[in-house]
Amino acid sequence: MDVIINGIQQIGIGVSNAKEVFNWYRKHLGFDILLFHDEATASLMTRYTDGKPERRDAYLSLNMRGGGGLEIWQFKDRVPNPPENPILLGDLGINAMKIKSIDINQSHESLQKLGLGYLSKIFRPNSQDLFFHFNDPWGNLVQVVQDDCSFTTTGSVSGGVIGAVIGVSDIKASMSFYRELLGYSKVLVDEILSLPIAHISDKIEKFRRVIISRKRDKVGGFGELLGATQLELVQALDRTPNKIYKNRLWGDLGYIHICFDVHGMNKLREKAASINHPFTVDSAKGFDMGDAAGHFSYVEDPDGTLIEFVETHKVPILKAVGLYLNLKKRNHEKPLPKWLVKTLRLHRVTKDI
Repeated sequence: MDVIINGIQQIGIGVSNAKEVFNWYRKHLGFDILLFHDEATASLMTRYTDGKPERRDAYLSLNMRGGGGLEIWQFKDRVPNPPENPILLGDLGINAMKIKSIDINQSHESLQKLGLGYLSKIFRPNSQDLFFHFNDPWGNLVQVVQDDCSFTTTGSVSGGVIGAVIGVSDIKASMSFYRELLGYSKVLVDEILSLPIAHISDKIEKFRRVIISRKRDKVGGFGELLGATQLELVQALDRTPNKIYKNRLWGDLGYIHICFDVHGMNKLREKAASINHPFTVDSAKGFDMGDAAGHFSYVEDPDGTLIEFVETHKVPILKAVGLYLNLKKRNHEKPLPKWLVKTLRLHRVTKDI
């Protein structure tokens, strides 16, 4: 069986107060499904934590409108470091996460009322695009994209994660990597634009911007909830970009990785090695996060941006009575019944934690 990419499971965000961040995204953007909360030592990630296993507190929250979730990640024994320099468009790494909205105007109006430090106008650079940017209260850049697909009705017009804006040094090399390993072969947008380098600067520079997507011919498990995805690759043409996580650890402040929900990890390991991007982390014997279990691995894209893969084996449905969904015993090419996925609503959080 070949590799099946079900969608983006989550974007990892390094924070200094996980509860505070979870509560804000729950209240204002509909990420109110707390799939798990786990405290553990990231013993397999020492390659990216300066050789020392770091204890961490993690929340995985979902939005039932559809799309990927947020893994909100906080060190327990050290104060996380911010970037050495302000992040400029095209800097190497994840510049922004992309979340969807079924009504982008309403989403914009709702965020405008919060008095955020940065909220752009709504842009339509071409017929394929309708989006705006904002900074969350912790300085993480978010792109909101118009997307009419919705897994189920919720109280929020905003949905989950559909992709990321990734700064790259060589857009052709990055396109090749994401095409060969993950099947992002469809080019939605390819253009050269003059844009502000950041909301903190009026300086205008040239960028190449390419949006890529992938076919969804095989989708299993939670694939219908996770939905279609897109990656936006941005290359700075007028300057040498900085590396966002230079001299910092995985888990420090900002977007630490993008995680894909997959089936066929062994085949994916072979494919990654064949294109000279072998797994750098591999929990080949599986992992147990208490409320969830499976197999995870990491690779680096051509600029060192961390890409995580998770093959989920078990997820909680009703933890209080020991009811879990075992994904290993089912057809991996067939999505879960919608009624079953909707039972995740049992994990909805309706007030601050």
